[in-house]
Amino acid sequence: MTWRAVPYLLVSVVFGLGWFLVLSVAVPTALTLAIVWVGVPLAMATILAWRGGAMLERRLLWAAFGIKIADPYRARPEHGLGAHIRWLLVDPATWKDLGYLLMLLPLGLVEAAVSVVLLTATGMLLSAPVLYVVFEATNGRGEVIIDNLPGALVAGVFGALMLVLTAYVVRGMAWLHATLAVVLLGGSEEERLRASRARGIDAAEAERRRIERDLHDGAQQRLLSVAVDLGRAQAKFDSEPETARTLITQAHAGTKAAIAELRNLARGIHPAILSDRGLDAALSGLAARAPIRVDVSVDLPERPPAAVESIAYFIVAETLANMAKHAAATEAAVTVIKDHRGVVVDVWDNGIGGAVVCPGGGLAGLADRAATIDGVLVLHSPVGGHTLVRAELPCEW
Repeated sequence: MTWRAVPYLLVSVVFGLGWFLVLSVAVPTALTLAIVWVGVPLAMATILAWRGGAMLERRLLWAAFGIKIADPYRARPEHGLGAHIRWLLVDPATWKDLGYLLMLLPLGLVEAAVSVVLLTATGMLLSAPVLYVVFEATNGRGEVIIDNLPGALVAGVFGALMLVLTAYVVRGMAWLHATLAVVLLGGSEEERLRASRARGIDAAEAERRRIERDLHDGAQQRLLSVAVDLGRAQAKFDSEPETARTLITQAHAGTKAAIAELRNLARGIHPAILSDRGLDAALSGLAARAPIRVDVSVDLPERPPAAVESIAYFIVAETLANMAKHAAATEAAVTVIKDHRGVVVDVWDNGIGGAVVCPGGGLAGLADRAATIDGVLVLHSPVGGHTLVRAELPCEW
């Protein structure tokens, strides 16, 4: 990170100056013209511009410092101009973005000045022996600061020391800049927790609606058909016994189908084997029902909390289901281990890759489910390559 940060530290003052000039003109102009409503569109455009600048800064910080700062903005409303204006003005991230962009100029001035002084001094000292050799080779033609070999060698040694000092100073400035960026450009811990809880509530609500839909469209309709068949059989029991017998047979088949649907639905809610025997047995059951060979390895010194087991199970179940539908894989592997972070679940397949996390999709739902206990879900699925879904689930939250 040290030397990768140098170009950013040298040019950040340019970004800061540009944003200072833009904002110092656009913001007062928009506020002045807002009296006659002309400035409202300009104000909204200015806000969107500085939010876009902050988003660009997050990407630059990732390239320069290796820190990944997710965009902390609240969810965009689906419709309504007034709702969009409130969304921009009420979101704390909007004003934190503005603070960061205004801070960029003074911070960039200090960073650029210190970097230029240290890099120039280091370069001059390190080049002293080389300049002396060139000076001697040209019979004393040219200009050098040190015109004797011992002095040039001493300067080179000091240059090496300066190089180490410069590296530490650059690293320190990069750390300070990154810390300020995380505070201003990232959401607070409370906001992140609130967002993860909200996503978890949404995921639970979506799961509830799915269960209601499955009950209404599946088992409920089958049981209603069974009731109708039994009612017809009862009416024909004396007059048409053969027809009644046929209707009873249909009702019996419908009852078995309804029981099977209810069993599958109950397995989707929470399998009994998971509660009774733990993750190893439950995941082995999933692997046995998979259409391809799935190797399962569970290495846990003790059973994790029930919430962790449940989330790990559903992540593996949904991932294997997606693999069967879309991956065209011939083999897969599930690995569950315990480390200092908590329980780590890896699901790998050798399919065609190209999986993405789309809002409202299955993988996004799994990420939301993991977020309810402050866990994270990471997807690596290059097109044409293997897919790896990793979930890191803390055992304390």
